[in-house]
Amino acid sequence: MLIAVVALATVLAVAWLVLLAMVNNEDWIEAATSRILDNRRQIDLLRRKDAANTETLAQYHGIAGKVMGLVLSTNSEKERTKLEKQNMDLQNGNLKSVGVLAMPGYVLQRRFGLVSQGSIHRTVMEKTIELYGKKYAANKARQLLAQLLSYPIIGLAVTLALGALLLATGEDATQGIAVLLGGSLLVLILVYALYDELSDQVNKRRAAISRQFPNVVSKLALLVTSGMIMDRAWRETAESQELELYQEMRRTSDELSNLVDPTTAYTNFINRCNTKETSKLASAIIQSLSKGNAEIGVLLKGMAHEAWQERRHTAKRDSEAANSKLMIPTMLLFLAILVMILVPVASNLGSLT
Repeated sequence: MLIAVVALATVLAVAWLVLLAMVNNEDWIEAATSRILDNRRQIDLLRRKDAANTETLAQYHGIAGKVMGLVLSTNSEKERTKLEKQNMDLQNGNLKSVGVLAMPGYVLQRRFGLVSQGSIHRTVMEKTIELYGKKYAANKARQLLAQLLSYPIIGLAVTLALGALLLATGEDATQGIAVLLGGSLLVLILVYALYDELSDQVNKRRAAISRQFPNVVSKLALLVTSGMIMDRAWRETAESQELELYQEMRRTSDELSNLVDPTTAYTNFINRCNTKETSKLASAIIQSLSKGNAEIGVLLKGMAHEAWQERRHTAKRDSEAANSKLMIPTMLLFLAILVMILVPVASNLGSLT
């Protein structure tokens, strides 16, 4: 068994090193581009967090404002500057911030077409299009696939080597076997978590867009019924906040400003958001543009009413789900209190007899 484990660990380690040696400039550029995109996304999140904290602090004054100022940090300028400098270094060819652990995965995708054309790749592409748009989706999909391909190889090689070392030096073989089985399982779970995190990000984003939709469609209905044309009402609404749905609306507005066909621009909006509410809204706008629907304002008001009704139902369902989840800790607490009461009673009864 020891010889087989050592042999397998050696094969995996050698394979990973050979793939690492086959990395070319194209692979490094792909990895650097993905890192730049990650940094830009982090910078945007930090900027939005600062804006939200500043808005929250504006509601407090005096001592309460000072206390909340200590709790809520409203300045991430140093971190954002660091990330921006890192992006500049990457664009100038300094690749120190690009990790090598995932690089063999890029080689596997480049050398074997089936890897980059399978069902997993198609699923990852669909989700990255929602998160990053068509322009950057392919690059981010290759980054995730590179991690999913490379991490198991090096992770299992290290785990098997450590388990073999314990088997060779330890008196009790159970420790080595536990490391082999537990470590291998942990590597696979962590790799799957990378894949599952993408789905989690997409689901959270869709939920956020659905929560923001009632406010958006209500404002659109108000502006359009007051006489504003749809393109201007769309831009006014898009620029009113910094949340996910408003950002997607700004992308659409920018496309319209760059003379992209309105049908194409709103179709891209549908694909990026991928929720039933936004699909219905954009489809109605496309139909009004093609058929000259003069009742778009009335239609938007109806959508707004439906959206708020759905939001109330969703809030009710969420509260019921939260109550059902609280039943388990409540029952455990009840059992603990019951034990605390019954044990002394039983002890007293035993002493009396």
